[in-house]
Amino acid sequence: MTDTNAPADPDIEHIQGAVASGDRPSAPNAFSALLTFGWRALLKIKHLPEQLLDVTAIPIMFLLMFTYLFGGALAGSTSVYLQELLPGILAMSVVFITIYTGVTLNDDIDEGIFDRFRTLPIWQPSVIIGALLGDAVRYTLASTIIIVLGLVLGFSPNGGAFGVLSAVALLLVFSFSLSWIWTALGFVMRSSESLMNASMIVMFPLTFVSNVFVDPETMPEWLQVFVDVNPFSHLVTAMRGLMHGTATTEEISVVLLMSAVLIIVFGPVTMHLFRREQ
Repeated sequence: MTDTNAPADPDIEHIQGAVASGDRPSAPNAFSALLTFGWRALLKIKHLPEQLLDVTAIPIMFLLMFTYLFGGALAGSTSVYLQELLPGILAMSVVFITIYTGVTLNDDIDEGIFDRFRTLPIWQPSVIIGALLGDAVRYTLASTIIIVLGLVLGFSPNGGAFGVLSAVALLLVFSFSLSWIWTALGFVMRSSESLMNASMIVMFPLTFVSNVFVDPETMPEWLQVFVDVNPFSHLVTAMRGLMHGTATTEEISVVLLMSAVLIIVFGPVTMHLFRREQ
């Protein structure tokens, strides 16, 4: 028996017209999605300006502290020591900052933001790559601060402006590739604190047991072996060469090759973890 009191079927076309009166916008392309997520990474600084401490205070502290602590003892002059130290401190400061890429990603996962991202009709890798490109702006800011301060203190790059810019560009490429390691760990670690601790365990020996502060020839032979194969030492060597006009094609090629290997290995791993997280 039919219920005569039941409401009539709604006018589907009328409802659709009320909900969407215009043409449906086209889905964003991969490039626009990259820019959006890169801009999102920068907007975090607006709401949390204390995030700039790692790209301002820490680089300044490193350069001043190591220049005036070790300069007189190791080189007999802070000015002479600065010429060799600044490229290393520049690389050291920026490489340490890359850790925060994984920390930020881990926080986003804990807050459930990635659950929202997976519902968006976008190129999904843009969520990761866009954030890395946004962080590259922070690396550039840190590099600018160190170089300007170094010039004020007496740094004189024989390679000129082109050599300095080339060294910074090489550092940005290496930092971008290194960040893929921390993004992978960001999906694996249970908390940002554990990720930070694990990253420091890796970064401290890589950066301090290198050719940043002293000539490896002054070290024991067994330690020289580690320094010679240390990827960070190769980066610093290439940057020094570019800044002072003595870089060779081999030195630069080694850093580019290492960067490519990091992306090839950890890029797919990160995207696999990203898809599994979803």
